[in-house]
Amino acid sequence: MEQAFGLSVIDIGNMVSAFLLPLTRISSFFLAAPVFGAQLVPSRIKLILSVVVTAVIFPVLPEMPAVDNLSPATMTLIAQQILIGLGMAFILQMLMQVFVMAGQIAAMQIGLGFASMMDPVNGVSVTVISQFHLMLITLLYVSMNGHLATLQIFIESFIAIPVGAELGADFFWKLASWMSWCLGAALLISLPAVTALLLVNGALGIVSRAAPQLNIFSIGFPMMVLLGLIILWASMMGVMPQFQRFSEEALLMMRQLQ
Repeated sequence: MEQAFGLSVIDIGNMVSAFLLPLTRISSFFLAAPVFGAQLVPSRIKLILSVVVTAVIFPVLPEMPAVDNLSPATMTLIAQQILIGLGMAFILQMLMQVFVMAGQIAAMQIGLGFASMMDPVNGVSVTVISQFHLMLITLLYVSMNGHLATLQIFIESFIAIPVGAELGADFFWKLASWMSWCLGAALLISLPAVTALLLVNGALGIVSRAAPQLNIFSIGFPMMVLLGLIILWASMMGVMPQFQRFSEEALLMMRQLQ
C-alpha cells in the first residue's frame, strides 16, 4: 500500500470520512439556519464557513465511527447528520416565522393583507408588516448575539448526539410539537391587535345599523388601517420581552432535541 507522510491510503480515506461526517451536519445547519442560511449570503460563503467551523472543532470532537466509504451504513450516517442539522435549523427558522405569522394575522385584520412584498431573505412574498417584523427580529437576534449562542448549542450537539447515535421517534415528535407551539406563540403576539380591531369592527357594525344612510365602508377601511397602525406602534414596546422569551424557549428546545 502506498504511503504518504507515513499514512496509508486507507488511513487517509478514514481521516477524510471522519472529517466529512461532522461537515455534513454543520453545512446542513448553515444552509437552513436564520442569518447564516439567508439567500443574501452566497453559497460559497456558507461552504467556507462550514469548512472553517468543522476544522476548528474537529480536534475536540468525539471519535468518529469507522465506516466504509460509499457503503449503505455511511449513507445512513450522512442522512442522520443532515436530519440533525436541518432539525436544529428548523427550530430557529420557526422562531423567526412566529413573528412573520403574527404580522400576517395582524395585516389581515387591519386590511393590509394585499400590501405584500418579496422577502429577500427567504425568497417568498409576505405582507409589509411581516417583513417589518422579520427585519426587526433579525436585528434583535444579531444584536443579542443569538447567532453565537445558537452556534455554541449546535456544536454541543456533537457531544449529546455523537455521530453514529441513532435518532429515535422522540426527535421527530419534538420537532412536530415545536410547530404547534410556534402557532400558539404567533397568535399570542397578534392577540392585542386582533382584539382591538375586533372591537373597532363591532363599533362600526353598530354605527352602520344605527345610521344606515352613512356609507360606513368609505370611512371604515381608512379608519381600520389608521387604528391598526397605531395599535402596532403601541405594541412595539412588548416586542423585545417577547422575543427574549421565545428565543430562550427556542434555545431550550435545541438542548432538549439533543
